[in-house]
Amino acid sequence: MKKVRLGAKMHRAIASVFHIQPQSATVDYASWRRNFMRSRLKLGLWLALISFLTFTLLELSNLIFNREAFQVTWLRSQIAVEFSLALCLLLMHSRLGHRRPGLILLGFSWSVMLIPLHVRAVLTQALEPDLIVWPLALFGQATLVPVCWSLHLISQLGLVGYFVGLSLVRGFPIQMSAVWLTPAVLTLYLLWIFTICNLSVYLYERVQQAEFKARRQLEQAYDKLAAEQQRSEQLLLNILPSSIAERLKYEPTTIADSFAEVSVLFADIVGFTALSDRISPPELVQLLNQIFSRFDQLAEQHQLEKIKTIGDAYMVVSGLPEPKSDHADAIASMALDMQASLDEFNAQMQQDFRIRIGIATGPVIAGVIGIKKFIYDLWGDTVNMASRMESQGIAGRIQVTEATYNRLKSKYIFESRGAIQIKGKGAMLTYLLVGKKG
Repeated sequence: MKKVRLGAKMHRAIASVFHIQPQSATVDYASWRRNFMRSRLKLGLWLALISFLTFTLLELSNLIFNREAFQVTWLRSQIAVEFSLALCLLLMHSRLGHRRPGLILLGFSWSVMLIPLHVRAVLTQALEPDLIVWPLALFGQATLVPVCWSLHLISQLGLVGYFVGLSLVRGFPIQMSAVWLTPAVLTLYLLWIFTICNLSVYLYERVQQAEFKARRQLEQAYDKLAAEQQRSEQLLLNILPSSIAERLKYEPTTIADSFAEVSVLFADIVGFTALSDRISPPELVQLLNQIFSRFDQLAEQHQLEKIKTIGDAYMVVSGLPEPKSDHADAIASMALDMQASLDEFNAQMQQDFRIRIGIATGPVIAGVIGIKKFIYDLWGDTVNMASRMESQGIAGRIQVTEATYNRLKSKYIFESRGAIQIKGKGAMLTYLLVGKKG
């Protein structure tokens, strides 16, 4: 593990020094290849410049300590190449280097191979093929910049063309460094070097194109999967509270939580069922959707949890799944805003709907049961009382239990309705919420 981490750190350090960027499938292949060429060219130029400087230092040491081994021709060609490489590095940061790194590649290649050839030819009045520098340069650029094989071919043809051109135009004789090195052997030697370099670049780029295409397809599939997952998440959050949805992901079991005190609201639109005899079902559903959409916005505004709709009845709770100290206050504000929102809807749609609301405060059990069609639901006497407050309430009014009244009487205006008969409970004292004080 330590070796892996050390290797990763070294890779990041080298990448930061030479500005090497990782391959990314977020751009098209041509853009990636251009960026890849730029980063590799910077690395290659620095390596070449450092290597030539070391040989220059060696030659200068010969000048001082070993004059017999000193070669002025070699030193001059070294310095000329170093200036050319430095110029290429400067051009890499220009607009030309950003847009046309292939031209910098040709300048790099020809600087290393042609400048020493030209300097020695001028000084010695003869041409001698360099069997060490040329292969090193060609294999080096094929290794460092293994893309765009056509550029490598142009580089190679430029070398041959310049060598032959100097011989024909300037009339320099060609000197072979060994008896066995005949023109036929030299031609075959260079031919195989060119073939190996170009073939390796071509095959590498084919692999890169296939990998790039696969990465792009994988990225598109991942984006599509992420979009689908986001839609599924949103759908789940529209059905269940976010905290409950998260628990179901990791605890696919029955969820049941007890809450010491919450406030539950039931609302029913009076006369809505009778309207179904006068308008078509689609129109009826559209009206109901518009009304309940307004209520949903109010529930979100007051940070309440919508539980469900049953026909034209609407159920919402305050104080869960996250406990809320002002749950009764929030549910009372929600009830008053529901009345105001329905009045506004009636004015816009020329309707005469009225809403009957019931509120109860007390302990409940909340959770998710079953294995299909999950719903976050409530159980307990408080839920039953809220339902009774609504069903036995007055159209256009908000009826609350005594427990709710006691929580809100300092902030809200109430009318006492007195004791009424509640199914399953007998006579109970209830109140009608009128509005907020001051």
